[in-house]
Amino acid sequence: MFLLFRSRLSKGIFQTLKSTQRSQRLLHTGESSEPATSNYAAKKSSWSSPTILLLGFIPIFTFALGTWQLQRLQWKVNLIDELEEKLQRDPILLPKRINVSVIPEFAFRRVLLRGRWDHAHAMLLGPRVRDGTHGYHVITPLVRTDGSTVLVDRGFIGKDFADNYVRDEEGEVQVLGMLRTSHTRNSFTPDNQPAEGKWYWVDVDSMAESAGGEPAGVQPVFVEQTFDGHAGDATAYLSKGVPVGRSAAVDVRNAHLSYVITWYANVLLPCARLMSRK
Repeated sequence: MFLLFRSRLSKGIFQTLKSTQRSQRLLHTGESSEPATSNYAAKKSSWSSPTILLLGFIPIFTFALGTWQLQRLQWKVNLIDELEEKLQRDPILLPKRINVSVIPEFAFRRVLLRGRWDHAHAMLLGPRVRDGTHGYHVITPLVRTDGSTVLVDRGFIGKDFADNYVRDEEGEVQVLGMLRTSHTRNSFTPDNQPAEGKWYWVDVDSMAESAGGEPAGVQPVFVEQTFDGHAGDATAYLSKGVPVGRSAAVDVRNAHLSYVITWYANVLLPCARLMSRK
């Protein structure tokens, strides 16, 4: 009997102490007997933030640029094919009086000219570089036997022959070349200085005026003389100061394919960034 009483007393004391300890923890920590809930919530990504909107706009913009460059590439390929087809045609004889407004339609068309050189109004265009050699292009008016005077780019000479290049014969000459228009001038090219005889880029109208202009029968028509010889022949001519013309080939720059690849590749990076935020 005594042992049973002692066991129940010990159990009651233990439960009383346990209840007292729980009450003290509630008083010190401010906890309740209800299950604890966390006040922290993970921050959700906002799909309307400026960064996300920018990442979403970039692929659309770069895809549009890539598509535009693809169209430009097709246009440039067709243009080069058209110009190369013109080079395959037989040379034509220019009329006595040339309609300069239609010259762009005949760009790169081979022409055959006959006349005599007007060396007194020759011009040096440059500086230029050919196969690592610095020099100039010789622009000389050709007084045509059966028509107006036109400008002819006779070709390249080394800078050492700038003052004593071969002027060629004084009588009638025959020139095979290609019709060209004024060259496109970039922002780094200096202004031409006709009064000082300094020509940095082909400005056909200004060159024609410098050669005498309309009163002297000079039309703003520009022809690049072509050279069909071997590389060895060209080297020999250059060493003697003889102007060497350009090859009969289309030199239109076409870098649109690299632009297409660049813009379409730029579509992938923003898309990858957007996918990583999911």
